[in-house]
Order: sequence, then structure tokens, then C-alpha cells
Amino acid sequence: MELKDQIAAFLKKEFPQTKVSVEQVGEQSATVRHTIGPEELRPGGTVSGPVMMAVADVALYVAILGEIGLEALTVTTSLNFNFLRKPSASQDIIGVCKLLKLGKRLAVGEVSIYSDGEPAPVAHAVGTYSIPPR
Repeated sequence: MELKDQIAAFLKKEFPQTKVSVEQVGEQSATVRHTIGPEELRPGGTVSGPVMMAVADVALYVAILGEIGLEALTVTTSLNFNFLRKPSASQDIIGVCKLLKLGKRLAVGEVSIYSDGEPAPVAHAVGTYSIPPR
């Protein structure tokens, strides 16, 4: 089974509440997608902040798992988020993560959030994860 499929199956089992799907897992990177429907929108016809934050968090998690293996207790310690422009209410949200540092105990990465098909990011996040001792 391909690494992307292993991680997707792991997420489905451990986090059945997530609507984020794994698109790609690469070298210290990941791309994820969240399908947008009426339940993801906030007043004003835009994607809610918590949906975009969830996409960033999962993208970081997936990129880290792609490097260290399926370690469920790898957890978020910080997530800094910048909203840049209004996302489309009719396009999926895409999170593209690149790890900046992968140490023994901490991983730091950045995630650019896009409305599917749009070249400019709608948000940007930087996050840190704690990696449990192996």
C-alpha cells in the first residue's frame, strides 16, 4: 500500500470526524483537500476560519507522519494563522505543507491554504508539533 493510502486509512480510523482528505505525501511535504459545502460556510458566504485551520493542522500532521511513520500521539503545540483574502464558497480548500524543521522532538512547518484552482493563497499558517519519544 502506498504511503499516502496508509496515512489516509490511519486518519479515517483515528480521526473519523475529519473531512480532510490526503492528496499527496512527499519529501517533508503534503497536500490535503477539504470539500466545501454549506456546512463549511460562515455568514457572508465564505469558508469559516475553523475549517481552514483544520486543513492546515491536518496538512502538517500528514507531512510529519510521512516522515516519522503512523504515530498517533504526535500533537500540535502551536498554530499561527494569517487570513490573507476571502476564499471561494464554491471551491474546495487545498492545504500545501512544507516542513521547515524535523527534529527528534519537534517539527515545524508552514502551510499555504488555497481555494482550489486559484493561484494566490487565501491563508498561511505556521505550526509546531511535538513528536513523542521513539
